[in-house]
Amino acid sequence: MSKKECIAMLLAGGQGSRLGALTSNVAKPAVSFGGKFRIIDFALSNCANSGITTVGVLTQYRPYLLHSYIGTGEAWNLDERGGGVSILPPYATQTGGAWYEGTADAVTQNLGYIEQNDPEYVLILSGDQLYRMDYDDMLETHKKNNADLTIAVMPVPWEEASRFGILTADPDGRITKFSEKPKKPDSNLASMGIYIFNADLLVETLKEDANDQNSSHDFGGDIIPKLLGDGKRLFTYKFEGFWRDVGTISSYHETSMDLLGPNPAFDIFSTTFPIMSNASTRPPAFVGKDATIDDCLVSNGCQVYGTARHSILSTDAYVGERATVIDSVLLPGAKVKDGAHVVRAILGENSVVEENVSVGSVDQTKDTAVIGNDVVVGKGEN
Repeated sequence: MSKKECIAMLLAGGQGSRLGALTSNVAKPAVSFGGKFRIIDFALSNCANSGITTVGVLTQYRPYLLHSYIGTGEAWNLDERGGGVSILPPYATQTGGAWYEGTADAVTQNLGYIEQNDPEYVLILSGDQLYRMDYDDMLETHKKNNADLTIAVMPVPWEEASRFGILTADPDGRITKFSEKPKKPDSNLASMGIYIFNADLLVETLKEDANDQNSSHDFGGDIIPKLLGDGKRLFTYKFEGFWRDVGTISSYHETSMDLLGPNPAFDIFSTTFPIMSNASTRPPAFVGKDATIDDCLVSNGCQVYGTARHSILSTDAYVGERATVIDSVLLPGAKVKDGAHVVRAILGENSVVEENVSVGSVDQTKDTAVIGNDVVVGKGEN
């Protein structure tokens, strides 16, 4: 794939309100995941591994951490001359400034970036999904079909299909129908929100959409139905690997646990298609003489003196003497002090559970306990 044949527009402005305390002061794509990663690492790594080295990252909600984390893109080998990562926040114009109104509007406000790079194709991505995909393979499918737009789809269980944007396609993969969260779906192919457009068509369509007062300026709600109605060549690209949108606390916790065990659902150790990160180099993890660690991911800078089972200990996490951490996720810098007990919980960045305090419950009927970033759960609290 030549450098400018295809560029990516990575939508990373999501507030992620359903993640509650985890996104109270950071955007969803910046939330820590898997010990040393942040959620946006997966899309950036996919770009790098697919040979797409020009990436525009569209930010909005609480962007500072995301901006400083991405930097020049060097950590993902995306700092090439003439390419690289560009941060694209909302900006003021002569007629004022405004938040992005929808996914399509976010790209519309940055058409100058697309036109400046002058690619043949534009890849539209979400910055808050966990998966490993070769976009080059998707682009080859797009070209082979002589498509105007290709949409990545994933088969989902029929009973869950009404939660998604559902695409119906003919035997050749050409899309014949698109339904947003249909009550009675006639297909189980769900849109993943990953699109490859012919660049000229994308620019033309977004300019038309911007002038449509009745549009919500959204790819799923407006752009796809319009192109389908205009008779454009829309095709599916079927994906059958691991894919998660960790939009809720329960899905975040469940997906984190999927990384554990001898045969994890998602292999973060793969060297053929690696997930890269801008986690700064920290000292090696330290395991105390009385520590017990079983079925855990333990990141650099961790100190474990107590017991950790079936958990993820992110960079610089701390588990004190006689402390117990079970079925939990400790985000970077989280501390569980001596004698504390944490089970089925997510501890935010730099949070503290004081000595002998209990957090969470083994009761599966109860929600996963969540402690926000920088929160201290004090002595005597239960």
